[in-house]
Amino acid sequence: MLFRRASRASLTAASLATLAALALGGCDSGSDADPDRASGPSVLVPGKPGEANRTMSAEDAAQQRADDDTPNSADIDYARMMIEHHSQALEMTELAPERAESSRVKKLAERIEAAQGPEIAAMRSWLETHGEDEKSDGHHHGPMPGMATEAQLKNLRTAEGKAFDQLFVTLMITHHEGAITMATDVKSQGNNVRTEEMADDVIAQQTSEITRMRGML
Repeated sequence: MLFRRASRASLTAASLATLAALALGGCDSGSDADPDRASGPSVLVPGKPGEANRTMSAEDAAQQRADDDTPNSADIDYARMMIEHHSQALEMTELAPERAESSRVKKLAERIEAAQGPEIAAMRSWLETHGEDEKSDGHHHGPMPGMATEAQLKNLRTAEGKAFDQLFVTLMITHHEGAITMATDVKSQGNNVRTEEMADDVIAQQTSEITRMRGML
């Protein structure tokens, strides 16, 4: 009898020890999980048309937003407007070979043309890639910063020599400043990586050219 009682006591102790070990093991396995995923708030993600909404962890939702660089309206508008903005710059540079007196102004015009022509082509290609037209239907943006007025362009077309040089540089500084404003805006409002890269190029190049042009006045 004493032996049986001792055996039962041993079995009971062993069972309790086993249960305790399993409980601790469960706690350990939980500690290996990502605490943010386990305890962080869930995020409701709207489904695509015809699909139900779903939930995901805050971390996964943030990563999805980071990975999604689908162009938004700011990206599309930037490309469309910058094509028009650059086109006016090229219209101005075309006058330099015949009307400028300064060789520095002529070289400046050549550099602007060499840079902005390919940029226009790149933006047109980007719009086409994303299924967007160069001109929007029914959407009219406001005046773009830095654009020369028709009266200013008329004066530039009739100016010659030093008068042309002075007016060209003055108008182009303002034009470049406007482009930088547009590029800065899309960097904060857009969502596409390629648009941001193109905006960075505009800011870097045209900031440098503004410094050079101010030295010509």
